[in-house]
Amino acid sequence: MRRTAVALTLLTALSCGSFVGSQAVSAASAPAGAGGGGGGRGTNILVVGIDSRAGLSAAEKRRLHVGGKGCNCTDVMMLVHLSQNRRRASIVSIPRDSYVEYAGTTSPARSGKINGAYAIGGGPLTVATVEKATGLHIDHYLETGFTGFEQTVNNLGGATLCTDRPLKDENSGLDIGAGRHLADGNGALRYARARHVNLRPGDLGRVRRQQRVVNDLLARLTAEGSLDGPISTARTVRTLLKTVRTDARTGLDDLVRIGWALGRLRADRTEFATVPIRLFDHRVPGVGSTLVWDEARSAALWDALGADRPITGDTRIQPVAEHPAPTDPTRITVRVDDADVAAALRGNGFAVTDTSPTAPAVRPSGPPVVRYATGQEENAATVAAALPGSRLQVDPDLDAVVEVAVGSRPVQVDTITYDRNVADGAPVTADRLRCAEAPAAAGSAGAARPAGGTAGGTGPTGRR
Repeated sequence: MRRTAVALTLLTALSCGSFVGSQAVSAASAPAGAGGGGGGRGTNILVVGIDSRAGLSAAEKRRLHVGGKGCNCTDVMMLVHLSQNRRRASIVSIPRDSYVEYAGTTSPARSGKINGAYAIGGGPLTVATVEKATGLHIDHYLETGFTGFEQTVNNLGGATLCTDRPLKDENSGLDIGAGRHLADGNGALRYARARHVNLRPGDLGRVRRQQRVVNDLLARLTAEGSLDGPISTARTVRTLLKTVRTDARTGLDDLVRIGWALGRLRADRTEFATVPIRLFDHRVPGVGSTLVWDEARSAALWDALGADRPITGDTRIQPVAEHPAPTDPTRITVRVDDADVAAALRGNGFAVTDTSPTAPAVRPSGPPVVRYATGQEENAATVAAALPGSRLQVDPDLDAVVEVAVGSRPVQVDTITYDRNVADGAPVTADRLRCAEAPAAAGSAGAARPAGGTAGGTGPTGRR
């Protein structure tokens, strides 16, 4: 699928959130670009998934692990920008809880979570609201659902899931161990929907997992070389259209052209990003907890796309910190056997226990040693970022605490910067986002069948 497998995957796997069978977008309701979008260069495609349980039987809800009441709103939203010269694609996730002003003519203007635009005015208002918020013109619109995503992933032979530590979320049914897993559509759906995992909970972590699923599907399907010509490409797109709905302006020929262009891209010319966030828990009466975009950085993102420029490497979108930290220091417990180092690390936000009264009388030679348990690699890396020149050492006897043993060498403690946008949503090219080439995890799928059970067993039914 060197060419249209990419389009196929983008237009279905991009929609890998909680979706229900979507409704066709009729000519009367087709988004016409109203809402403030400018002309711009290149092609912009808005891909959404709808959170609705309409039409699902009780058995299907149990199988898909989608109990609870749907909101009839968009649960996943991705903007795909294909450059005018067809040599670059930028895929930007827009978090469902983004607090924006809806398009429309009401006065005063109404604001709310971006996913609510669909409940108010369906696809047309969703497109118009995205155009108003971004200043970009949307050329094509697609939506899909739970079962559509599941069926498409199964038709594509499964999806690769990867994690460097176990992930579990009762609400979505996700329960996988560390490593790489081949999952069927059901398992991939649980992985993509999970919002309450033990590692980096919330929308940004979930969005990054969705991007990783998309990226690895693209890489695998491209490597397989399926759909090797325009006729088979058109046949595949027709199959795609059984589970994905388009607006009236998006036809088979459009999808074939998009797929043909995307399939010729190198991994380093495909970019993934999430809209930069300034406030992660902005409380609005009557709306709830919302996400507020970083005004300057998000404006730079939309400006780059409107000007048809790359988004990776743009320091206006992603400022470069001198000492970046991969995880939040305020969530890391550290034991330190030196009072001065303990105080300096505490100034960085770490939860520090000063164990200097029990420190050895004679310090070991060399720099500080940062000891950590398996599964605490990123937390240890954050501590090490504050202690330049320190050595990392795995200690199986430790728990969730990171220990610092100060050596004979003078210790420098740097001020580190943690930016959640960097950790979970910074612009990155596809070659850097892929799952590491590591052996499949124990319990993942064999050759006979992709694993549904690996990525989602039979836990209790619940909403995200």
